Amino acid sequence: MKDRHPYEKYYKKLEPAVKSKAEELAVFGYGAIEARDVWEYLIRKVWKNPDPAHVRMYALVSDVLSVKPGDLMSFKTVEAYRSPNWFAELDEKELDALFNGDKTEE
Repeated sequence: MKDRHPYEKYYKKLEPAVKSKAEELAVFGYGAIEARDVWEYLIRKVWKNPDPAHVRMYALVSDVLSVKPGDLMSFKTVEAYRSPNWFAELDEKELDALFNGDKTEE
């Protein structure tokens, strides 16, 4: 199993800033962005090479509040393309309706 990121333990303290950033992005028209999206971006991209020995709360807050919408959206796009199967949650009947159209009304 993958190890937890060293900064995960700071989530509760950073949660207000993360939520605030998600709300700010929603105001600017990025309504599909949620706090967990911002956090995932920070963990996987911004804090890719953490230094737990020299972590400063003000630096983490600054990282959260400095997230740029374009960078976050690029990250989400790349992650969507990396996902193993976009249709994994659909059963065979739903996939057939999706690709062949719903012919039950004919």
